[in-house]
Amino acid sequence: MRPLGTLAAAAAGTTLALSTSLLVAPPSNAPGTLTRVAATSTPLAGRTIVLDPGHQLGNRNFPREIARLVPAGGMTKPCNTTGTSTNGGYPEATMAMSVSRLLKRRLEALGARVVMTRYANREDRWGPCVDVRGRAGNASSGVRADLKLSVHGDGNIGGGPGFHVIAPTSRAGWTDDIAASSLVLAKRVRLALLAAGLPVAAYTGGGDGLDLRGDLGTLNLSDVPAAMVELGNMRSRADAARMTTLSGRTRYARALAAGIVSYLR
Repeated sequence: MRPLGTLAAAAAGTTLALSTSLLVAPPSNAPGTLTRVAATSTPLAGRTIVLDPGHQLGNRNFPREIARLVPAGGMTKPCNTTGTSTNGGYPEATMAMSVSRLLKRRLEALGARVVMTRYANREDRWGPCVDVRGRAGNASSGVRADLKLSVHGDGNIGGGPGFHVIAPTSRAGWTDDIAASSLVLAKRVRLALLAAGLPVAAYTGGGDGLDLRGDLGTLNLSDVPAAMVELGNMRSRADAARMTTLSGRTRYARALAAGIVSYLR
């Protein structure tokens, strides 16, 4: 297992002030509506969160490296992929990094310590591999997290707009210890994205914005609650218009922060 000391070293962040209140979901025994948390509160104090911005901008320049097979939780998979892009060429890696940086700032403002699986978005970099991403946040990595959220964009040509959130299936010896909590996390993130007025993808997961998968190393290798969010279909004109603007990416980040707060409160 490779240590993730570089992740821990870059994790410190400054506390910022929020200018608006944050919509969050209620506790699990409360009705399925959202409530407001005061802008000055720090509900995430003492919490550690891993954010995994999908892919890396330079992956396409390192085909041999990203094609290498790595452990993925009872299976092997390629280290990474190039990711997708909008029809206009805006890369998934860049969108995921932008949203993750915006989200990091919001979470830190709420008191959290935030660790990212990558801090750069560069043509001369590749990875990290899915096994490293999957173990990020585990005690063995040196950073014991309360949860992990992997941020992506989908690339379904002709699939229409909309997001979906992925939770791991329960697999003995791999995810059976985190499947239930990860599903709760995924549902809270879905609720927050819906509350932000974002549509769910009709082309996958039964059209309810939630999907369960057992083939993703990023989820399979996690020892902490983990979910992956496909914020939208980058091949959809409507989603691409949102993802390529700062206001649109900020909207995603606000919703993801709300989902995380609702899960951890």
